[in-house]
Amino acid sequence: MNHDKPAVLVTGGAGYIGSHACKALAAAGFVPVTVDNLSRGHRGFVQWGPLEQADIGDGAALDQVMAQHRPVAILHFAALTYVGESVNEPALYYRNNVSGSLSLLEAAQRNGVNTVVFSSTCATYGPPDRVPIAEDTPQNPIHPYGASKLMIERMLADFAAAYGLRWAALRYFNACGADPDGEIGEAHDPETHLIPLVLMAAAGHRPHVEILGDDYPTPDGTCIRDYIHVTDLADAHVRALRYLLDGGAPRAFNLGTGTGHTVREVIAAVERVTGRPVPVRQSPPRPGDSPTLVADPALAASVLGFQPRFGLEDSIRTAWRWYQKQTGGAAA
Repeated sequence: MNHDKPAVLVTGGAGYIGSHACKALAAAGFVPVTVDNLSRGHRGFVQWGPLEQADIGDGAALDQVMAQHRPVAILHFAALTYVGESVNEPALYYRNNVSGSLSLLEAAQRNGVNTVVFSSTCATYGPPDRVPIAEDTPQNPIHPYGASKLMIERMLADFAAAYGLRWAALRYFNACGADPDGEIGEAHDPETHLIPLVLMAAAGHRPHVEILGDDYPTPDGTCIRDYIHVTDLADAHVRALRYLLDGGAPRAFNLGTGTGHTVREVIAAVERVTGRPVPVRQSPPRPGDSPTLVADPALAASVLGFQPRFGLEDSIRTAWRWYQKQTGGAAA
């Protein structure tokens, strides 16, 4: 298909972060072509370009899509992302994430597409030896999900050395929030992210929020995480894409705000935004949880010109509007 604008293949474009990236790509003058098997994505989230329902493990389907749309680059989001599930079902994660990514990279090579922006994660680091976490922090993931993403980063580097692939790996910290225009948002099943779970409790749709551990070496004993708005993440993908298309060298970037918030601080912020109390229940800590995960955002700022625009309360506000829209504003 001949597009007036350059096409970008977006794997997992029907998912949470991928759909927000598609909106940002369209605003930046690209045509996002979503490839998604819809196993966990949402057809209704594909609003800014065509949807090709296919699995990244299906090389023939990828060849067909690439021949039709002639993309200038790939934004690769498609992956399974549940830590607990990865521990219980490692084969599923290595097959889907690692083998699927190899299938995608081989199809890209066959079709002359040599630019990839990869959705990686701070989970590739494992428990860090220092905070904030810079890109040169040793990568020692402690579960199959993080290991699968690290393997894909290694594949990208090896493809670059052997075949000249241009790549950027964007290691997100904790994605949160929803499209400020209310067109798309977070809709995981099951939901495991803290902010939507706290919003559900504020709305009365969950009996309480579980605080997993209260004896960490942090100001209030609960884990500290770096929450970055999904629209900011989408902006960073467009910036990374342009960086590569302009000849930038392959490299990884941390994407976070550089500011951490404890679980209790997030709950308090939700109570302020919603005006509702959030019942909590104290539970034992989850094995393997690091006390503090905060990004050093300096590299993305200096190389990509990336500056997150949303603070925690702004992010929660967009998530709350989206949640109310999805539930008809009804509180239990």
